[in-house]
Amino acid sequence: MASIFAAHLEDRGVVRLDGADAATFLQGLVTSDVAALGRDEAAYAALLTPQGKILFDFLAARTDTGFLIDVAAASAAALAKRLGFYRLRAKVAITDESAAFAVIAAWGEDADPATFAAAGAIAFRDPRLAALGVRAIVPRDRLAEDLVLPGVTPAGRDAYEAHRLALGVPDGDRDFAFGDAFPHDADMDALNGVDFRKGCYVGQEVVSRMQHRGTARRRIVMVAAGVPLPPPGTEITAAGRPVGTLGSSAGGRGLALVRLDRAKAALDAGTPILAGDVPVALSIPAWAGFGWPAAAGDEG
Repeated sequence: MASIFAAHLEDRGVVRLDGADAATFLQGLVTSDVAALGRDEAAYAALLTPQGKILFDFLAARTDTGFLIDVAAASAAALAKRLGFYRLRAKVAITDESAAFAVIAAWGEDADPATFAAAGAIAFRDPRLAALGVRAIVPRDRLAEDLVLPGVTPAGRDAYEAHRLALGVPDGDRDFAFGDAFPHDADMDALNGVDFRKGCYVGQEVVSRMQHRGTARRRIVMVAAGVPLPPPGTEITAAGRPVGTLGSSAGGRGLALVRLDRAKAALDAGTPILAGDVPVALSIPAWAGFGWPAAAGDEG
């Protein structure tokens, strides 16, 4: 029997880019190589400030005429407007299509884009991590049908959150603040969100410098506790010293943006690490291309 779970992600919106220049236009702005995508392939990418901080992160899926961008619904209009600032004479139309399209996440051992593509969706493997499963962008008037396809079990947003957190994958604005985090802070370099071989894009110099110098000190890591974790934004400390900030969680499992050197110092010393007043254990996701520092750094 098929094992596919699917959830409508009500907090996701869709921005459409159409036109002859859509690929070259987006390629020159974002962190990933979107020009190399084939139809129904997708990239995880971000649009940065010139200082290299994340303004928007999203999944960009290639279509016959351009791209459909799966982005936080609260950011969709702002992303469309921001992209419009760069349009100039480019032959590209940019529209917020969140009222017309919905986003589905599907996971499980049998999750396959073909299941949803056959029903008319734009469907693709999640480019961040294969274990996350499939994303599908569907017309809202088809949403009910696409959630009850043969072999698909409808699930709620909370079920998808539990799946995401179990894998340790960050979610923009839940686990890092837009306008405040670099791609390395958000683990984008380890989740196929930055292409270090492509040409220029907004903020590239800062991101490339962090990569080549190995200067990323903050990272999102996994958090575990024996009781439900406190709310997002709760400070994580060790011996009264700030270590980081708690992000999203479900029960005793969550994510946090931490200073790796301070966390390593606490781990080496056996100092209890607390989220508020809750003792927690920190760990690095299995997929991460980074680790704890070899030696605890100093405050900086």
